[in-house]
Amino acid sequence: MISTRVKHSLRREWDQNHMAKVGASLIGLFVLCVVFAPFLAPHNPSTQSLQLALIPPFQTWAHPLGTDQLGRDILSRVIYGARISILVGVLSITVATVIGTTVGLVSGYKTGWVDDVLMRVTDVFITIPSLMIAVTVFGLIGAIQVEIPDPLVLVGAAPATMPESFILPGSIIFALAITSWTTFARVARSEALSVSNEDYVTASKSIGGSSPHILVKHVLPNSFSSILVLATLRIGFAILLESSLAFLGFSGAEYSWGRDIATGRDYLASGWWVASVPGFCIVLIVLAVNFLGDWLRDALDPNLEDGGS
Repeated sequence: MISTRVKHSLRREWDQNHMAKVGASLIGLFVLCVVFAPFLAPHNPSTQSLQLALIPPFQTWAHPLGTDQLGRDILSRVIYGARISILVGVLSITVATVIGTTVGLVSGYKTGWVDDVLMRVTDVFITIPSLMIAVTVFGLIGAIQVEIPDPLVLVGAAPATMPESFILPGSIIFALAITSWTTFARVARSEALSVSNEDYVTASKSIGGSSPHILVKHVLPNSFSSILVLATLRIGFAILLESSLAFLGFSGAEYSWGRDIATGRDYLASGWWVASVPGFCIVLIVLAVNFLGDWLRDALDPNLEDGGS
């Protein structure tokens, strides 16, 4: 449970941090796009019409953000693209958090040779550039495409003209998790080293508490704040890396902001909005996540309690 002090700190920082409110509002808007895409999208994002190709933004109410080179509605593609970027970011960082936190807590709590082995493995992964690991993963296992049915369309709640499913790039999720867990391992280890010396941990050991019990009941809860802040901030990085991989052609997802930027770069002179609109969305979601992460950091970091923003 969240303590009264932490709740008070969160509330105080929330009242003072207007950028956090902006970030939360933007995230809420994108989450609505993820959940209710079939309702919010004015057209099927895959529908093509060469007669409507490259209509500029704000020229017609039917296509408020314009159309691309194939006549597909930009607003609809942006809404459906939000699903991929946000789901990939959240799922990959969730997996990375679980792996990294487990490695870090065990390493910091056990110390000795266990700590040495786990941290040397972590060091090896840290030295390898994230993008290189991701490209290597694609070369080894190829593109894993997971088809996710859209429940709103399947049950008939959304218009039948909307896509019945969408492709989730499993390879990108796996690659991002592999490239992100090391940061969590470092932070979790640092927290575990600090918490392991506390009196309540020593008392639990003295009465026969097992290592898994102590890690779950004492070490993890007292390390949770730092891990949560890091996870929030890393989601923005994951979204950027997913867009980069999609831009390079490693996604396989039909609705992707990075892929739309890649296809629109050849039309910057005649249709700048094709690449610029999804690029602007990437900037907005990353800024929003960072604003929210900064608020959590300021509210949960005891070292900033007296001099927070």
